Order: sequence, then structure tokens, then C-alpha cells
Amino acid sequence: MHYEIFYGNILCKALRPISEGTGKFIAAAEKYLEWEEIMAQLWGGRFVGETDKTAYEFNASIRFDKRLFKEDIEGSIAHVTMLAKQGILTEEERDSILQGLAEIRDDVLTGRLVIDDVCEDIHSFVEARLIERTKDVGKKLHTGRSRNDQVALDMRLYTRKQVRETDTLLKELLTVILTVMEENLDTYMPGFTHLQKAQPTTLAHHYGAYFEIFRRDRERMADIYRRMNYCPLGAGALAGTTYDLDREYTAFLLGFTGPTRNSMDSVSDRDYLIEFLAALSTVMMHLSRFSEEIINWNSNEYQFVEIDDAYSTGSSIMPQKKNPDIAELVRGKTGRVYGALVSLLTVMKGIPLAYNKDMQEDKELAFDAMDTVRNCLTLFTGMLRTMRFKKEHMAASAMNGFTNATDAADYLVGKGVPFRDAHGIVGRLVLYCVEKNTSIEKLSLEELQNISDYFGADIYEAVSLKTCVEKRLTLGAPGIAAMKAMIEQCRAYLMESDYLMEA
Repeated sequence: MHYEIFYGNILCKALRPISEGTGKFIAAAEKYLEWEEIMAQLWGGRFVGETDKTAYEFNASIRFDKRLFKEDIEGSIAHVTMLAKQGILTEEERDSILQGLAEIRDDVLTGRLVIDDVCEDIHSFVEARLIERTKDVGKKLHTGRSRNDQVALDMRLYTRKQVRETDTLLKELLTVILTVMEENLDTYMPGFTHLQKAQPTTLAHHYGAYFEIFRRDRERMADIYRRMNYCPLGAGALAGTTYDLDREYTAFLLGFTGPTRNSMDSVSDRDYLIEFLAALSTVMMHLSRFSEEIINWNSNEYQFVEIDDAYSTGSSIMPQKKNPDIAELVRGKTGRVYGALVSLLTVMKGIPLAYNKDMQEDKELAFDAMDTVRNCLTLFTGMLRTMRFKKEHMAASAMNGFTNATDAADYLVGKGVPFRDAHGIVGRLVLYCVEKNTSIEKLSLEELQNISDYFGADIYEAVSLKTCVEKRLTLGAPGIAAMKAMIEQCRAYLMESDYLMEA
């Protein structure tokens, strides 16, 4: 170790010990020299010069990949267990390494051991700490393994957990949506096309659409999980290894369906992560659409909902304001998740086989997207669970927007009028109502018959919200009978499994 390198690194790692006295400085320096010697043993044999400090820090990933420490230890435990099974390690060596790994894991979890940025990455940190505690035995941990298949495993293990967690959060959201559906079978509201009031529906039916939307998002999680659940460990740097590894056993220990089939593919692609980010982007797109509706419903113009105070904020200048901030932030953070997907696609698009350092860029992007979606799902579900509906306003809006015009046309068809003629008659009727600033059901029978003789006294029942909704009984329609059947299906679906990928 050259003294200029020693001082260059110690000054940035041990400023506090320097200020506290020479003795502590020397102790810190000796400790750092020990770490440098261990790290040199991991990959420095080829090198005669020292790595530029800025280049080293630019290359290092421990600042963000330290969140993989549990996965790294989990993978190492399985690897060592397999090595001992194959006779590559003795049982005593296995037990010593396993004990050391367990202690490192427990020390990090309890705060006794802090993951600092001395090491290049989390893999080096764990191995260096193991060597520190078990001496030469710990140096055998990396037998038959490369950092290429190691990081591929760690990221796959972490992503797999994230897929399951996202699935759980989606299920919680679906449960809240289903509760709203069950409680609002006869809560009438306008349905929209082009942001124009179109036909009457119910809140249960409207929420039922989102149930189907987020159900498909769960199915995408299951699909990703099934395709990614293969173990890359044992692929080595790109061409496997000469050691007699039992990759099937390693995969079994880690809960994978089996090992990956091609060692080069195992370390050189991140398509499972791209798939997951694409699915997360779709989830965020759906949350954003739902948020947009809630933002509209919360406005003075709509007055359909009242968002709980826990999920609202006020204005620093306008005391009357109650802003739908959570919904707006969810809508805004959608772009953030899209950015991670596009960034990773861009990173991967020009990389030749096999592993390249560019792929290190997958982690920060993916971690941020995963965290963002998890937070958005949690907060959005809480907002939905506590939101109150102004049913009278919703029903009045449906009536005032001529959402029953189609039903008036269908009424005329029932009287023998061809649909195209009925469409024209109701169009003139709506125009008359607009001029009078009224609605169809508020017109007198005389006024109605001035438009068409086919109108009778039964027209009022035919265009009531209750009739308009309840006579729509086809599969997927908002009628109460149809919705009750759909709710039963939704309830049965949520009871099938905690995780679709387990089915």
C-alpha cells in the first residue's frame, strides 16, 4: 500500500478520528489498511497501480446496492450449502462460513454493524467482513461464483420480493374497491364519454371498472413472477464453471422453479426487470387515471366526493381550499416511474453479450420506481378507504346531463318508432330542454307530446334513474342483478389466494 493512497483514503474516511487525537487516527488508519488488504485480495491481483480515487468512487455501487445485503447473504448461504453438499467445501468450512454470514446479517439488522462505503459494493462488503471474522475459511465463499452471477441473483431475489409485495398491495386496493361496490349498488351517477355526461350508471359499476383494471395488473405480476423465477447462480462470469456445482439444488434452496438454462443469458439480461418496470408503469397509469377522476370529483363543479383530512392539504393564502394533494402527487409520480422504464430500456439497448458495467445502472432506477409505486399504492388505498361520497350531488348531476336521453329513444322504439327516427325526436327534445334550462323528466306531458305523439304518461318511469340503470341486466352492465353477480365473482377471486403466483 502506497502512503499517498493511504492518506488520500484515510482523510476522506477518517476525518473524525483525526480531530479526536493521534491514537484514534492511527487505529482508524490501521483498520483501513486491513480493509484495503482484504479488498485487494478480492480482485486486485492483476493490477500494479492504484485506482484513481474519483474513478473508484464512480465505479462503486455500495451507496445504493447495500439494500441488497439480505439477498446477498441469502444467496451466499445457499451457495455454501451446495458447495458442501458437492464436497467442494468440508462440513466444518460450511458451518464456519454459515455462522459468519448469520452474524453479519444479524449485526447489520441490529445496527451493530454499519454498511459504510469503504467497499466497492455490497458483495465485497459481505465477503470482506466474512474474511475478517473467519480468516482463510471465508476466502472460500466465492468458489465457483462470479460477481456477475452473484449480482444477477441478488437483483432477481430482491425483485421477486417486490413483485410479491406489489401483488399484496394491489390486492388490498381491490379489497377497498370491492367494499365500495358492495355499499353503492344504488348510488346513481353519470357515466362519461369525452368528459360529457353520457348515460346513467352507479358508483358500484364505475368502481367495478377499476376492479377489472387492477385485477389485470395483479395478473401481470403473476405472469412476471412465473417467468423470472429461475436461478442464475452458477452461471459464473458468463461460461459456467469447472466446479461440479449442483445448480438445481441451489435453485431449490432459494425457492426458484429451477436454474436458468444459458449461462451467458443468465448474467447479461435484465428483461425481467424491464417487464416489472413496464407493469409498474401500467399500474401507475391506472392510478393516475383514477386520481384524475377523484381530482375532478373533488372540485366545486362536481362535488361528488369529500377527501378525508388525512389525505388533503390546505392553501397558505386561501382559507377555503381543501386540495387533493395525494391524488395529484400520484398522478405526477407516474412520470417518474415511466422515466425508470425508459431509462433502463435505453441503458440495455446497445449492450453486447455478456455482462457490461452499464448494467449497474439498473439498480437506482429500479429501486426508485419500486419505492414510488409501493408508496403510491399505500397512500392511494388509504385515501380511497376514507373518502366519502355525496350521493345526492351525483344523482342530480346524472339527471341534469340528459344521461337518460338514450333511454327516452329506447322508449320510443318500444312504441314502434324506428330507432333512427327516435334518435332525431329525442335530439329535438334535448334541444328544447336546453332552451328551457330544464330536463326531460321535468317537462309536462303536453310539452313532451308537442315533440312526439308517441310519448305517454309512462315516459316518466321509463327515464327515471332507477329504471335506466336497473333494466340494464346484460353481463357487465350496472343493473343491480348484474352487479350482484359480478360482486360475487370478485369476492371469490380475492379469496382464491394471497398471491396469484402461488396458485
